[in-house]
Amino acid sequence: MSDVIIRKDGQAGRITLNRPDALNALSWAMCGEIEKAFDRWRLDDDVAVVILDAEGERAFCAGGDLAEIYAAGRRGEFDYGARFWTDEYRMNAKIARYPKPVVSFLQGFTMGGGVGLGCHGSHRIVGESSRIAMPETGIGLVPDVGGSLLLAQAPGRLGFYLALTAARMAAGDAIEAGFADHYLPGGTWAAMKEELVRTGRVAPILEAAIEPEDRNIAVDRDWIDRIFTGDHLHDYVARLEADGSEAAGETLKAMRRNSPLAMAVAARLIGSHGKGTQIEEALAMEYRATSRASEHGDFLEGIRALIIDKDRNPRWRHDLHDVPEGEVEAFLAPLEAPLDLEGERV
Repeated sequence: MSDVIIRKDGQAGRITLNRPDALNALSWAMCGEIEKAFDRWRLDDDVAVVILDAEGERAFCAGGDLAEIYAAGRRGEFDYGARFWTDEYRMNAKIARYPKPVVSFLQGFTMGGGVGLGCHGSHRIVGESSRIAMPETGIGLVPDVGGSLLLAQAPGRLGFYLALTAARMAAGDAIEAGFADHYLPGGTWAAMKEELVRTGRVAPILEAAIEPEDRNIAVDRDWIDRIFTGDHLHDYVARLEADGSEAAGETLKAMRRNSPLAMAVAARLIGSHGKGTQIEEALAMEYRATSRASEHGDFLEGIRALIIDKDRNPRWRHDLHDVPEGEVEAFLAPLEAPLDLEGERV
């Protein structure tokens, strides 16, 4: 059975991730198949709506499949990750710009690459089990797949908090932060998909959506806005250490698990996105950082510690107090070969 099931069904184009045992982790090959489906259906009059969903209850998509990027990086083949991200980011941009409704059903974990797949469409559905996060700083990477733009557009400084703590959003949090649109109880999802297939109309989603009660982030938003003012990691750390509250302690505890270099770059990256930033611009900025992450950052060590060896004891290059500004700037400096979203699949 294929890792991704793609078919036309009634008036819908349907894409179903089919790696439930791997939490539907997104591979390079899966990205290619999904992109080709979106390309085919763009001008297909028989397809009125695209439905994205996944097998299994635990996850829509818990992220990208990073084992091959790690193996290539260990061999010194640092361009492997850059080529993978080029293809993935092109898919992300196409979903964000798609001329037809794209409805994603985000059960369980939706993280990293899953956000890039499921959170750029027009109608993003969450339910009781939904847990959405951008946890990349925990593996020495920055929020990417267009996630840095979603974080920048979140209310106040909430996006900075989410990026640097890797906090998991429940349904209500995700809607507030702009990662989801509509809450539908999980028991209604099958009937809603059948309605979309039958009619090709998304209006029933709006009619059936209810106010979510599910929230996971209890930290005061005014406090977040005060602590995460600006886009420099050392300022956040200084304010947290001076604050002394329980919230400050818990936030510092979460941040100490993550790569200080990645957090510093992430804060600068998110802060670089203004109100008019387009998805293509955000992806290009993310690519500056991710294409350098294996060779010059903590990415390989983060994957080793959390995914390969699973010792959860990463040896980061820096601590929270000594990330050099020059390294942060170097990660986001222009590239000789910038991201090309118009090229052919690699």
